[in-house]
Amino acid sequence: MTLRVYNTMTRQKEEFVPNEAGKVKMYVCGVTPYNHPHIGNARPFITWDVIKRYLTHCKYEVYHVQNFTDVDDKIIKAANTEGVTWDTIANRYITSYFEVMDKLNILRADIYPTVSEHMTEIIALVQGLVDKGYAYIVDGDVYYSVEKFDDYGKLSGRDIEDMKAGARVDVDERKQHPMDFALWKSAKPGEPAWESPWGKGRPGWHIECSAMSLKYLGNSFDFHGGGSDLIFPHHENEIAQSEAFMDEEQPFVRYWLHNGFITVNEEKMSKSLGNFFLVKDILEHYSAEVLRFFILSTHYRSPLDFSDERLSEAQRSLERLRTAVENVTYLEKQPDTGNSDKTDELKKVSQKAIEDFYKAMDDDFNTSLAISVMFGLAKEINVYYNAVLAGKVSHTKEGYTALNEAYFMMANVLGILVQGQQEKVDDNQELVEQLMDIIIEIRQHARQNKDWSTADKVRDSLSAVGIVLEDSAQGVRWKKR
Repeated sequence: MTLRVYNTMTRQKEEFVPNEAGKVKMYVCGVTPYNHPHIGNARPFITWDVIKRYLTHCKYEVYHVQNFTDVDDKIIKAANTEGVTWDTIANRYITSYFEVMDKLNILRADIYPTVSEHMTEIIALVQGLVDKGYAYIVDGDVYYSVEKFDDYGKLSGRDIEDMKAGARVDVDERKQHPMDFALWKSAKPGEPAWESPWGKGRPGWHIECSAMSLKYLGNSFDFHGGGSDLIFPHHENEIAQSEAFMDEEQPFVRYWLHNGFITVNEEKMSKSLGNFFLVKDILEHYSAEVLRFFILSTHYRSPLDFSDERLSEAQRSLERLRTAVENVTYLEKQPDTGNSDKTDELKKVSQKAIEDFYKAMDDDFNTSLAISVMFGLAKEINVYYNAVLAGKVSHTKEGYTALNEAYFMMANVLGILVQGQQEKVDDNQELVEQLMDIIIEIRQHARQNKDWSTADKVRDSLSAVGIVLEDSAQGVRWKKR
């Protein structure tokens, strides 16, 4: 099946054809580091992490750029409030970003450019727009003239005259049009500033992403993404300034992807409503993997409602998937009987699951449907495990391998069940298993001697620390709850 993605620009799903065969270039709008990352930050980065993982799995060479807006009004305000420099604030929360995103198992981008490190490129881009007549200078400020760009509004579907009619009365009268936006802001007291042809100042918000993406990805690249709140004005303005500067017929970006909003108990998340959640606070109550799984359980373009109930539900669902991990770990140690009929059956089950998983991911990265495929395969694994445990079917290594490889391929693309996979190669695992064998032998000896009190004490003590014993015709098996 061919990968199809929903392009915000065309408002429909399109077949993905990379600009350069076998390679994918993508730019994702990063955070403004003035506070710790919140749940709204986590969603786009988890989304793009899975997109990157899947494209890489499909043998594309992916080059991923994600910026930090380290020069911004919010950062300056926080710095002035604390009495520290703007870069102290920015660096503090850039560090916090990486700490949180590493816990969420988000792969690092290839490069994280910052505004402060790209003033030369930003100034050159602004000057180019002035030279081409798309920008004008007013008292040391530089504004982009939206009326000069014929396609302004094409991403958001807004009409420039309607926007003019709806503009506030108190709009800056120095602008030629109410929707004109700042490319460069003249220096003000208490703010960082850099030398430029128009005097000391700093960049406007939108120009940074154009300068960085053009530098690292070229004049036309494959994917640009972020939250739906960035469609207008940020991404709309990026298109206007980038395509005006490029002066080429090809689009600045070929596919625009935007994730949906997050609500909290069906209300818009905001500080004023008191329902604004930092990721670090959520992780005090739920594991990072549960949060990641919760976000991926809904298609990235759909609204996502955040609540304790839904996180608890995600935790229970993830445990069901983890049970299958424990079961394949057990099957791995069982002797092979070479049952060819069962081997063929399990191979067919595995192949069908793989095909369904690809079909889901090829349909605009539908992680919700992909996860349902994983649950189907987990059920097959559990049924097979129970049958082997009960002695109803003989074990086939080849069939097991097909199940195992299919299951962990899906888990790796989604970036989940990492703990389960790490446990399989834990340096201490062999020692743990040897100790459990001793404990189980003591319990079995007590049962043989009808010392039920001791046998029950061993079982209950293990249960208290999260270890469950399962008795079967094949012997006793232990697993973590």
